Amino acid sequence: MSDLLAGAVEAAAGLSVHGADTVDKSAPASTREALVGAGVPGKLAAKDPTLWGPDAEAEAKIRLGWVDTHLRSRELLPQLAELKAELADLDHVVLAGMGGSSLAPEVIARTLGKQLTVLDTTDPGQVRAALADRLERTVVVVASKSGSTVETDSHRRAYWQAFLDSGMTEAEAGRHFVVVTDPGSPLEQTATEMGAFTVLADPNVGGRYSALTAFGLVPSALAGVEVGELLDQADALARSLGGDRDNPGLALGAALGAAATMGRDKVALISDGTGIEGLGDWAEQLIAESTGKAGVGILPVVVESPQSPGAAGDDVLTVTYGGALPAGAVPAGGVDADVAVNGPLGAQFLAWEYATAVAGVVLGIDPFNQPNVTESKENTNRILASGPPAETPSFTEGAIEVYAPQGAPGDLAGVLRLLIDGAGDDGYLAVMAYLDRFADADAARLRPLLAGAAGRPVTFGWGPRFLHSTGQYHKGGPQVGSYLQLTGAVADDLPVPGRPYTFGELQAAQAAGDRQALAERERPVVRLHLTDRSAGVAQLLDVAGALRA
Repeated sequence: MSDLLAGAVEAAAGLSVHGADTVDKSAPASTREALVGAGVPGKLAAKDPTLWGPDAEAEAKIRLGWVDTHLRSRELLPQLAELKAELADLDHVVLAGMGGSSLAPEVIARTLGKQLTVLDTTDPGQVRAALADRLERTVVVVASKSGSTVETDSHRRAYWQAFLDSGMTEAEAGRHFVVVTDPGSPLEQTATEMGAFTVLADPNVGGRYSALTAFGLVPSALAGVEVGELLDQADALARSLGGDRDNPGLALGAALGAAATMGRDKVALISDGTGIEGLGDWAEQLIAESTGKAGVGILPVVVESPQSPGAAGDDVLTVTYGGALPAGAVPAGGVDADVAVNGPLGAQFLAWEYATAVAGVVLGIDPFNQPNVTESKENTNRILASGPPAETPSFTEGAIEVYAPQGAPGDLAGVLRLLIDGAGDDGYLAVMAYLDRFADADAARLRPLLAGAAGRPVTFGWGPRFLHSTGQYHKGGPQVGSYLQLTGAVADDLPVPGRPYTFGELQAAQAAGDRQALAERERPVVRLHLTDRSAGVAQLLDVAGALRA
């Protein structure tokens, strides 16, 4: 905390970054000064695609729209006002989207106290619960850049069938859909055929950088957010991002890059409790998917609270985030942090996007591609076509079937300890839960328990949501991870209309496909299948709670 108070503060437009200069100065040479010397701030503000090297130039040319998309997004405001008025009787907003298409609106709604149901799962229980909730008052925002995202397409099909089954005509059902997609995508044509409302997004912005495009704004506006204020906040910050000084985005990006090059390549993200809710989950997918490739990367670790374990290790940079700081307030809210980022939400989005792109310059990677994401997708498609692989549990303990590597211990505690030990001195443990994130929410309590036992960074992701986030890092980043996959019995499956599989079969195929991709890297992978979800989660928490570091 003394470093935060003593170090220089980078601030603009109500957004401040404390502690970044101290991190940068701990490097043998200043990363920030090197970036300034190379003209990076001005080049990035000017959307120069050469910043990340010749191999990345073609991708960067079509992915730098996020730098000023907040200006073009103002053109959406009249359309959004009309859309909200047209759908005033539909007050239950469901967002069917994955990764960047869902995480930013979820942060916006949570932070501003608006109701938004985010459907980013293939768990049949979670999908069924959403379908049963106020169907006649529901508007479904179907959000996909490519229009081919399997989860989102499945949600669209399920809701369409549910509306028809409720007695609606096709014309009436179409009115309950708003489609957000890129111009010319297959989903744009599908929306026309459905009679759905369509809002086209900025095609020159990748999904994880799309918070201030139609993907972030449409569901937020329908939920009641005054989205113009977010654009105002981003615009105010944008004026600083071409400068060498008073540029908080540059300060944050230089600190992230400097820390990673010095071996602090894991970032604990902690809310300081000052009003911004869930930003860590959004920043997680932005940082992990942008930097985790070519064997390098920055691993974000979302920590539940300042009191929760998870920021341990000499290779961890601790960063807090929150709302704008009142005069005289202590940065980081009392958390022992390396860097504190505070400011309004619209500015936060732009600052983190800018900082991640700057960190990409420092690391020498392309922050706009995701070369390993397709591996698990391709495996999933093969499994759906040929059937699930035959697997026999290593042993069963209570309500948990354990699928562990050959030679693993024959008890659950021993298997968990095997994974913890597999993280070593520079690795991490990833918990990947293909479960219902509401009905099985207690599973998330496993992360701090394992982090406390391991004394190492532990991440937690809901599947398949994390496949569009840390999934890229798992496969493309440093190969130092251990992986714990949780699956659960499906008591009441749900067909995917028009497809030869159910949601349960799709979920199982996604889990198996990801296991295959990880196993090919010869990293420790354990699957725990909960034959009774409630009992299995309780049992797992009891065993993990008894572990000792």
